[in-house]
Amino acid sequence: MIETNKVCKSFDRSMALNDVSITIADNEITGLVGTNGAGKSTLLRLIAGVLKPDSGEVTVDGEMTWDNPRAKSQFVFVSDDPYFFSNSTPHDMSAYYRSIYPKFDDVHFEKLLWAFGLNPAQKIQTFSKGMKKQLAIVLAVCANTKYVILDETFDGLDPVMRAAVKSLFAEEMSNRDFTSLISSHSLRELEDICDHVGLLHKGGLLLSESLDDMKTGLLKLQCVFSDEESVKKLPEQLKILSDETQGRLHVMTVKGTREQVTEIFSHIDTVFFEILPLTLEELFIAETEGAGYDVRKLIIQ
Repeated sequence: MIETNKVCKSFDRSMALNDVSITIADNEITGLVGTNGAGKSTLLRLIAGVLKPDSGEVTVDGEMTWDNPRAKSQFVFVSDDPYFFSNSTPHDMSAYYRSIYPKFDDVHFEKLLWAFGLNPAQKIQTFSKGMKKQLAIVLAVCANTKYVILDETFDGLDPVMRAAVKSLFAEEMSNRDFTSLISSHSLRELEDICDHVGLLHKGGLLLSESLDDMKTGLLKLQCVFSDEESVKKLPEQLKILSDETQGRLHVMTVKGTREQVTEIFSHIDTVFFEILPLTLEELFIAETEGAGYDVRKLIIQ
């Protein structure tokens, strides 16, 4: 388990992180989301032991990460701009990783190079930005560490490669002890991969929630009432967080269980009624608006 406890970090009197506490549970994929400058990269570098916090603690499985090789051996960190040796090939980089990570899986590495269409003998400097990001992710996964930390994971990847990376993470989680912390500036990129999501804004952590917990008691409804007077018949105990209309169609986010809401609407005269799954963006909107924030203004889509 990775934990940060009241971590602060500043650069030239500019506060990058302020009192951030977050827990990264084992065998889950946790996403960090926030606009540029929110503090995502700084937090990842503190966790990876690249930076030292001004105050607070960062631990991996109970050990401080700063200046601690044993703790650092538990994870691989992939920055938003991965570094490769000059004139190196994927095979050269795999040899380097093997010298650092004893459990590096050469067989898996060759298999993934082929799957991602990367030539093991080609100079990496001739790769596109997306190909370099793919190679960095493949190297990190094949290091066989417990934790993989990635900054701006999907930046530079086309939709097909994004889907491939997500499938790779899902496969790793099903086959071994695998925990990943990934950052992105877009909620939509984390939609179908994360178990837990944290929202950073201006160096502070606005929200850190399990998606299962966030979904509990929140429902999205789509309905057409027989007449608009029927809307007024909705009981006060049905807490409506939002109600957007498109002509006669109402799209509502409400609090309550599926059974409770179905029972309430069974007594309301509707032409059409259905319960839809909530998107990650809609969950965040519901959670953050109550705290006085509009996530639509904080997150770049």
